[in-house]
Amino acid sequence: MPRFAANLSMLYTELPFLDRFAAAAADGFEAVEYLFPYEHAPADLAARLRDHGLEQVLFNTPPGDWAAGERGLACLPGRETDFRDAVAKALDYAQALDCPRIHLMAGLVPEGRTRDELRPLYIDNLRRAAEMAAQAGREVLIEPINTRDIPGFFLNRQDEAHAIVQAVGAPNLKVQMDLYHCQIVEGDVATKIRQYLTTGRVGHFQIAGVPGRHEPDVGELHYPYLFDVIDEVAAQCGWQGWVGCEYRPARGAVPGGTSDGLGWMRR
Repeated sequence: MPRFAANLSMLYTELPFLDRFAAAAADGFEAVEYLFPYEHAPADLAARLRDHGLEQVLFNTPPGDWAAGERGLACLPGRETDFRDAVAKALDYAQALDCPRIHLMAGLVPEGRTRDELRPLYIDNLRRAAEMAAQAGREVLIEPINTRDIPGFFLNRQDEAHAIVQAVGAPNLKVQMDLYHCQIVEGDVATKIRQYLTTGRVGHFQIAGVPGRHEPDVGELHYPYLFDVIDEVAAQCGWQGWVGCEYRPARGAVPGGTSDGLGWMRR
């Protein structure tokens, strides 16, 4: 069975954020991820990790003005300095939290521009970010996101992401393979796991049921089979990463809502 990390931005949301670490540990998680840590001091987050024996395995770079609709900076013309500052801030947190990898949010394609026009800028920004991360001993990831949840997001497909990683040519730049997004955009998920995990360019998985983004035992994906595929291929290629549980519990933000839905993991 793969190693699972609790996504604290989506799980245990009935609790204040800093209390979610204890809840995840009590349910048997050994690692956590989340969208953004920046509302909290690194020392406070590090204390929660230490107190509950948890590893921090992933978080995102600052996305720009989230409230105004920004979803990342890496593809945005004129925001190169903002992007580098965001990477630097994320790396400072990664150092404090001993987090091995961060996700570089691509952003939305600006109105009137095309992905082909933005691709050279995106690649240049990724190359700079990978250099910064290499100096800090970290990996950086890019993630294809489906066009339903975030319309206009720059990166949508696994083949696009892997082509960009190859174009950048940095060994510490990898793909964050979210099987929920992959199923919505492309399907053929098991074949893509087999195709890409062996390349060494997949740094992290994430899961959720499709289409509702609830627990992975509900919906059109048969995750027990997919977990077996990940185990099989990981054993062949030596992959030892994590699978992030980035889903919204079907019961919602009610006491026990997350814990009561973890039967899929306990099985």
